Amino acid sequence: MGTKRDSPMMNVLFEWLRKGSKRVKIILGALLLVFAIVALKFTIYNPLHFYIASRVIHFAGIVVLIQKLFSRKTCSGLSVKTQEITALSLLSRLNFRLLMVGSIYVVLDFISLVATLLVIWAMRFKLKSSYVKELDTLRRSFVVVPCAILAILIHPYTIHSRLNRISWAFGTYLEAISVLPQLHYLQNAKMVETFTGYYVFALGVSRFFLFAHWLIQSYENPRLYFLLVENGNVWLILALLSELVQTFILADFCYYYMKSFIQGQLLRKMPI
Repeated sequence: MGTKRDSPMMNVLFEWLRKGSKRVKIILGALLLVFAIVALKFTIYNPLHFYIASRVIHFAGIVVLIQKLFSRKTCSGLSVKTQEITALSLLSRLNFRLLMVGSIYVVLDFISLVATLLVIWAMRFKLKSSYVKELDTLRRSFVVVPCAILAILIHPYTIHSRLNRISWAFGTYLEAISVLPQLHYLQNAKMVETFTGYYVFALGVSRFFLFAHWLIQSYENPRLYFLLVENGNVWLILALLSELVQTFILADFCYYYMKSFIQGQLLRKMPI
């Protein structure tokens, strides 16, 4: 619970945005995203730092969930399907990452995978009595099957094994929409539990940094990427679109979360 702060200018801005058309909101959101990425480009020179920031923030979100699970002894408000899909996407990427011995990517993905598996174990076994299955209704097949088909059809051609190519693409596509069961859960519940809000917001920030990582790398290596596209390899375009999709999936939630925070409140209800 928090007290509402006096911020008339911010309230006027949010009210104008609320009444604006969806097209205006999308355009403003896209412009803000581009502006933020350009600003980051001139303050952080190594694109790898964007990736590291993304994974660290994602891990921090998982740590928040673990703290909730083991301190409050409840998993209410959480979708176990999102956690399982996230674990599957991490496993799929690690299938390729393991070829890169000593890589920071392996370490970051492995740590996130272990933490995610701990959350799944707690929800499925230790705290299963508090898991509300009736609200976690989005079928996994609606998320997993399209990603699997897309990965078989479109995947990178620069990895040695075809299986590794498909696995890598599958993990990338799957991660882009892994949050859908959690958002569907929140819509069914019509409320946002505090720690769940922290977690989903962390995912949104994480995806922004990962999208910036992909975009800046594409900007800094245009010859390589455009050459691959000219040769019929549309994987890079689709991978970039995947990152953009999840960024926009979470953008609406993050907008309302920040609005509530600025007003000195916690986001209690999902926006309709």
